[in-house]
Amino acid sequence: MTQTLFDKIWDTHQVAQTATGRHLIAIDRVFLHERTGAAALKRMAEIERKILDPARVFAVMDHIVDTRIGRGDSTLMQGGEAFITETRAACRDAGITLFDVNDRDQGIIHVISPELGIVLPGITLVAPDSHTCTQGAFGALAWGIGSSEAEHAMVTGVLRLERPKTMRVLLEGALSEGVTAKDMALHLIALHSAGGGAGHAVEFAGDAVTALDMEGRMTLCNMATEFGAMAGFIAPDAKAFDWLAGKRYAPDNFDEPYWANLQSDAGASFDTEITIDASAIAPMVSWGTSPEQAIAIDARVPAGPRKVHDYIGLEEGTAIAGTPIDVAFIGSCTNSRISDLRLAAKLLEGHLIAPTIKKAMVVPGSLSVKRQAEAEGLDKIFEAAGFEWRMSGCSLCFYAGGEGFPKGSRTISSTNRNFEGRQGPGIRTHIASPETVAASAVAGAIADPRELARKKVAS
Repeated sequence: MTQTLFDKIWDTHQVAQTATGRHLIAIDRVFLHERTGAAALKRMAEIERKILDPARVFAVMDHIVDTRIGRGDSTLMQGGEAFITETRAACRDAGITLFDVNDRDQGIIHVISPELGIVLPGITLVAPDSHTCTQGAFGALAWGIGSSEAEHAMVTGVLRLERPKTMRVLLEGALSEGVTAKDMALHLIALHSAGGGAGHAVEFAGDAVTALDMEGRMTLCNMATEFGAMAGFIAPDAKAFDWLAGKRYAPDNFDEPYWANLQSDAGASFDTEITIDASAIAPMVSWGTSPEQAIAIDARVPAGPRKVHDYIGLEEGTAIAGTPIDVAFIGSCTNSRISDLRLAAKLLEGHLIAPTIKKAMVVPGSLSVKRQAEAEGLDKIFEAAGFEWRMSGCSLCFYAGGEGFPKGSRTISSTNRNFEGRQGPGIRTHIASPETVAASAVAGAIADPRELARKKVAS
């Protein structure tokens, strides 16, 4: 019988099926962060429950840590230090591996897990964080859960789930110059809505997906959450195995038959299939308060709900390019890896951000990424252009009561969400690729990165 990749992973992890038709699925690895991890660990301690296998549980400080150079346990979030100190104590008491604030391997959970080989092809991995699906780029079934589910997974090694439907999104053809995985994701969501993947485990496939490097694949899978999917993943290939080779928690080799079989069989049936011409995708930018409200960089704002137009301050028919911005941010679990920083720096080199920009920041996804970028001189390029160079963490991806800007400020951001208040009260967020953020910072307004690239070539 032919099977999808999802079927293979699900079936090999199914422990039992309940009388109500739900499934007990074995969980291979659990990852926590300080925003939610301490609560789960403290609750377990209160009811005297022990972690079944501490070697399979990891934690990191990433969500509310201060990203300014020279940081310690201080955080710009009011009361945030308690999250850090309590997580540290709880991890010590539980005997689990913690990547602390200034640990050499610290970084955003979905960046460091692949860097360390914690995620592996064919495993199940959960975390109390909605963007855990990022790690599906390596052929894992990875998804976000709540704190109580994290407790259950740590104590029992299983979770009780409804079996989702399957979907395959085929992105065929070659991407045009200047178009990235972020644009692919926004294009998909704009076409099929932020709920288009609801109730599904989504496999991304096709020529354009195969051509992506692993970091691009992570970006694409990261946005499966914005598509409403339970999980997003890509069949592992030589790129994935080579990327993981030699990582701390990865096996010595991937030559066993199990790894080779981690792909959907020819003729396997999916509940839903979507095909997209990747060659038709342009650089994308969101115009409203949902990722589905995104358009090509050279398009005009379409009609939408009155509330959205009022909040974002753009009327129907307005050209999105040329919209003035106040803040430029490159970072987050979506776009903060070394390849993201290289592409943005390449555009910025020799340019200055516009004098109207109030703040421009680059927050590497991990301290490992930060070190690599500095070894390549990327930090100097960003600083020369007018960007702040920071330590790793989630930073301006979401507002936790820390750094903020005046109400009504407009940001261009390489993050994944743009709902009202996501980056602070009254802040208007436009999500785009790092290259679009860089080009917009130079222009002082939302700008097509292809135009800046052409100018650099001409000069």
